[in-house]
Amino acid sequence: MKLVIAFIKPERLTAVKQSLYEAEVTKMSVTNVLGCGAQGGYHENYRGADIEVNLLKKVRIEIAVNDEYLQTTIDAIIKGAKTGTIGDGKIFVMDLAECIRIRTGELGKEAIG
Repeated sequence: MKLVIAFIKPERLTAVKQSLYEAEVTKMSVTNVLGCGAQGGYHENYRGADIEVNLLKKVRIEIAVNDEYLQTTIDAIIKGAKTGTIGDGKIFVMDLAECIRIRTGELGKEAIG
């Protein structure tokens, strides 16, 4: 079992969701976040004051998958998120020690579905 965490551009969320659905990955959590990486940020002028914006809007997607769906999930995220420009995002894969479905009490692979 793995936990896939992806940080993507907000405008690519619809494309990523569509790509995941086509790959039959339908369970996910999505959160709006702020962050910075190689993209750095930008300057803007607000009411005559120069403001440095270094925390950019991103979307965090979390997906718990069984090992056989890991590469499919990663490929689908890349397909939907990739524009070829800086700031496309990152994908992190972590081992998932346990998963428990609250409704039924199922454990492990069966709980993920």
